[in-house]
Amino acid sequence: MFLKRLKLNNYRNYESLDFEFSKNKTLFVGKNAQGKTNLLEAVYYLSSLDSNRIKKDRELIKFESEFCGIGAEVLKTGTDIELDILINPPKNKILKVNGIKKNKSRDFVRVLSTVSFSNSDLLLLRGEPSDRRKWLDNAICQVYPAYLDKINKYNKIRLQKANFLSEFQSRFGFGGISGNTGGGSNYDMLDVYNVQLANSSANIMFLRMKFLSELKKIAKEKHLSISKEEELNIEYENTLSAEFLPVAELSTICYEKLNEIKDEEIKKGQCLIGPHRDDVSFFINNLDAKRYASQGQQRTIVLALKLSELDIIQEKINEMPVLLLDDVLAELDNLRQNYLLDTIKDGVQTIITSVDTLAFEEEFLKDVEIVHIENGKIKTP
Repeated sequence: MFLKRLKLNNYRNYESLDFEFSKNKTLFVGKNAQGKTNLLEAVYYLSSLDSNRIKKDRELIKFESEFCGIGAEVLKTGTDIELDILINPPKNKILKVNGIKKNKSRDFVRVLSTVSFSNSDLLLLRGEPSDRRKWLDNAICQVYPAYLDKINKYNKIRLQKANFLSEFQSRFGFGGISGNTGGGSNYDMLDVYNVQLANSSANIMFLRMKFLSELKKIAKEKHLSISKEEELNIEYENTLSAEFLPVAELSTICYEKLNEIKDEEIKKGQCLIGPHRDDVSFFINNLDAKRYASQGQQRTIVLALKLSELDIIQEKINEMPVLLLDDVLAELDNLRQNYLLDTIKDGVQTIITSVDTLAFEEEFLKDVEIVHIENGKIKTP
């Protein structure tokens, strides 16, 4: 897989950009706030239709513009594929593959695969559970494109149920099932939501646990290669306290749990269990890394995770994903820098941003295309 071309129109601080990648490694250099990260964000958005820097797509649109466009040309399995995204709120974004409109997200995100590694990822362990869920979901989407549809479906059902719970509470108050009068049909409707939510939850939890079971085997080896003596373990912490089971069994467990807490959910007016409340835990030598690991140990974990993502994606799709490194080398010590750079020497298209070239050895820079960015434009030497 090779990203041949990136096109931007009214994207962030870029009025217009049309850039062709000529080498396997590209280094975008420039001062802070010039648009280096925006380029990597655009590439990542093409692969996931998401960004950890935004809450709404409209934030990607250049100030005082009404729309933005992101385009790319990707070489995959020997075939050139064109990708185009038009974001024009309040309308839904338009996705096209080779000029043909795609109504399903999975048909778009299955084209380009990326692994993104940025400064914010280094804080993954100390961040919120939502940060770790988002990392996990985005990683899974690179391997199972249909997973994005499953997440969207789950969020839609959960929102509908949450609105229903809020309305139920305001209309009937709360006196428990036996004490509530006039809400019988509403309890029936709540059961319908619970059935749907249990099935949707089970699909997401199954894929999360399946992915993590594969990831942690690789990550454990990579982590040991860097740390030499520390053993990494990764666990999926779910609100059902369920093990890695078939989807049907997970669905049954979830439905039974939802029935148990039906009164409590009505009382609080919100969905209390499900994938939206799950978390991922990391352990070094059986100690909780979120609480006890040093900054260096936490960075080693994240580095091992990102490099493991590369291996899993390559194994699943038989293509090496594009690696995006956003000013991350400056935050790593020499040991971790060298390990990362040694890993990406062979066959991985890598797009890097940095304020300068000082973090790179001359030998590494020999095969790198260096591009200078200034105020949303490519600066000609």
